[in-house]
Amino acid sequence: MNTNVPLTVEHSRVLTYVSWGLRILAAAAFLAAGGAKLAGVPMMVAVFDQIGIGQWFRLVTGLVEVVGAIALLVPATAAFGGLLLAVTMVFAVMTHLFVTGGSAVPAVVLFLITATVAWLHRARMVATLRRLRATRLDGR
Repeated sequence: MNTNVPLTVEHSRVLTYVSWGLRILAAAAFLAAGGAKLAGVPMMVAVFDQIGIGQWFRLVTGLVEVVGAIALLVPATAAFGGLLLAVTMVFAVMTHLFVTGGSAVPAVVLFLITATVAWLHRARMVATLRRLRATRLDGR
C-alpha cells in the first residue's frame, strides 16, 4: 500500500488551509473595523474628522470593508474581496503616513494579507473576468 501523497496534492491542500486562515483573519478584522465605522464609534468619527473629507467617507469606507470581508468568505469572490481590501489598505497606509499620523503597521499587515488572498485566487478572478468579457461581447 502506497501512502505517499503527491507533492502537488499536498501543496494544494496547504495553500487551501493558508487561504482559509488568511481569509478568516482578514474578514474578522474588516468586519470589526467596518462595523465600528458604520456604527459611528466615537474613535472612528474622530479619525474621519481628522481626515477632513466628511463623515460620509467613514460610512463609505465602512461599507467597503464589510462588503470586502463578506466577499473574502465566499470562494467565488475571495480574489475580488482581497483586491478591493488591498487597495483600500494602500489608501489607509497613505492616510496614516500623510494625514492622521500614528502607526501604519496594522494597515500594512492587512494589505499584505489581502493582497496574498487576491494573489492566491488570481486564477479564479481571471476566469471570471474572461467569462464576463465573453458574455459582454456575445451580447453586442
